[in-house]
Amino acid sequence: MGDYMPALTTPVVETGWKAADFKLKVTDGKTYSLKDVKGEKGLVVMFICNHCPFVQAVADKIAGDMKALAGFGVGSIAIMSNDTDNYPEDSFSNMVTFSKGHGFTFPYVIDQTQEVAREYGAVCTPDFFGFDASLTLQYRGRLDASGMQRGQNGKRELFDAMKQLAETGRAPAQQNPSIGCSIKWREG
Repeated sequence: MGDYMPALTTPVVETGWKAADFKLKVTDGKTYSLKDVKGEKGLVVMFICNHCPFVQAVADKIAGDMKALAGFGVGSIAIMSNDTDNYPEDSFSNMVTFSKGHGFTFPYVIDQTQEVAREYGAVCTPDFFGFDASLTLQYRGRLDASGMQRGQNGKRELFDAMKQLAETGRAPAQQNPSIGCSIKWREG
């Protein structure tokens, strides 16, 4: 039957809530919290995984956009919250390989308890949350319109929103939901 993964879209959410703190292990062996990754002008918190075709299609674009956003004072962190017992391709060792293979310059951490994903209300991979300098949510949307297409064409929605946020303190009102594979929740 294969690994059919239904696509989910992120819900419309109220902006204005504060980022929840965490302490999570990263692929470089360290532990990171919000204060460790927050940029002077903002922060992107993204929920991704290794096996989702939506993430695989845009991983290189994510790496490039996060590196470029660092130049605007925006920090970033990727969180993997999937159940690794039932999805071993998302294991910590595979996260290390995935991170290196795509040239991530930001921490890629594991949320083994799934508490952080629940706290943020993450529903799919990729799922992007853009916070301002005071760690207040200003953006919940997609990377771009590419879906599972690997092409570089199209408007860089997350990048443009976070650049605007860094420059003006406000993200655009128009935000399109992200689409991706569901978070693989632990049972019980």
